Amino acid sequence: MSDPTKADNELEPRLITETGLDQRLADIIEPVLVDLGFRLTRVRMLNQNGATLQIMAERNDGTMTVEDCEAVSMAISPVLDVEDPIDREYHLEVSSPGIDRPLVRKSDFTRWQGHLLKCETSIMIGNRKRFRGKIVESDADGFTLERDQVAYGEEQKVVIPFTALSDAKLILTDDLIRDALRADKLAKAEAANQNESEDEE
Repeated sequence: MSDPTKADNELEPRLITETGLDQRLADIIEPVLVDLGFRLTRVRMLNQNGATLQIMAERNDGTMTVEDCEAVSMAISPVLDVEDPIDREYHLEVSSPGIDRPLVRKSDFTRWQGHLLKCETSIMIGNRKRFRGKIVESDADGFTLERDQVAYGEEQKVVIPFTALSDAKLILTDDLIRDALRADKLAKAEAANQNESEDEE
């Protein structure tokens, strides 16, 4: 089964973006990734091992190999050297978003429907800003979460507009691992078939 939103993903903007230095770094890095056929998931400057610039990215089909990480790293390093946005020594770390990944695009909520997530909003929704539950529905404006922990008097289902979202991340479960591995296997098989048909032409 191919992802119906795959073609749209290439130009689909992120809902959740960085601020401050992270935003400046994302503005430098994202065009390089797009030219290589990757999508940026997240950029973070972390204070670990001195300083670490963490870049999460993936191909438009959701895959990311070790070789892809190396290619991204080699393409980004010279650009960062020229722009020089970081005023100290740092380590560059390029990785896939992982299985318990951040959800940053509208299509992520469609793609991972049925799975558990935790999220935060920038405004109060039903007297709270933090939620945990299963994504049961998603449309152009937001998504519906069926909460797994509900206080007395609270609704089990809550609709969260994308405009209110400040953070969202999948929660690792056996179902998520199984579906992520299945999706990765399908994407790799699809890529191999596409390469074969291109070789035949």
